[in-house]
Amino acid sequence: MGRAQTAKSSLTKAILRETGVAQAIIDFRAPTMLIPKTEKDDANLRLEVARANWALPASGLVTMHSGNASGYDPESGLVYIKPSGMDYDQIKPGNLAVVRLETGEVLTPDIRPSVDLAHHLFLYKNLPEVRGIIHTHSNYATAFAAANKPVPCCLTAICDEFGGEIPCTPYIDNEGENIGRAILKYRRERTPAILLGNHGVFAWGSSPKNALKAAVMVEDVARTVWLAMQLGPVAAIPPEEAEKWYDRYQNRYGQG
Repeated sequence: MGRAQTAKSSLTKAILRETGVAQAIIDFRAPTMLIPKTEKDDANLRLEVARANWALPASGLVTMHSGNASGYDPESGLVYIKPSGMDYDQIKPGNLAVVRLETGEVLTPDIRPSVDLAHHLFLYKNLPEVRGIIHTHSNYATAFAAANKPVPCCLTAICDEFGGEIPCTPYIDNEGENIGRAILKYRRERTPAILLGNHGVFAWGSSPKNALKAAVMVEDVARTVWLAMQLGPVAAIPPEEAEKWYDRYQNRYGQG
């Protein structure tokens, strides 16, 4: 067995130990874990949330502990979220914090959830199509947030993913549901991300993987727009043109 196969085998065994799954086959070319049906959804979501958290530092979206990812299973009513203050390389599918959405009850008494849990729970309750949420303080996007400015719709890539500008809230404190309420108030209907004034980024999607994509795209386009602004004012794309790009990307792009 070569080094790559040995590494995959070791990781497979580690995931099985952490998730408590006795029999499973993981295909590293695809996101699906083939495991007994009674444990499939739980283990799949745990793995996807863990992967989203691992991807935050790998994608340059966080430093130290400055971000978190979560996932929600509507059938069980459970939310899986990054443990508070845990190093990303210590996160495993089996040591995520687990919380009941409706009551906020933490089912992992020895694992405290992220301090941003209240905002995640509020969004899951009020955006019923959302299954994954990411929070970061990524540099370029947060620079716009520090200035309380949206990322203007001046790139076709922004049209594709967001359908228009990426909005920014005014400053909101972190008490109770204030951040969640501000996100609902200032978000754009189709845009899966928002900047929090003087704070950072929230992104969401139909899965933790899709939420991660939105968070990565926010930072990527924010960086490009900031660079463009060093050359002078940026040129906004008219809304009707933005709609063309959005429709093509959302409805005709890709294989699915």
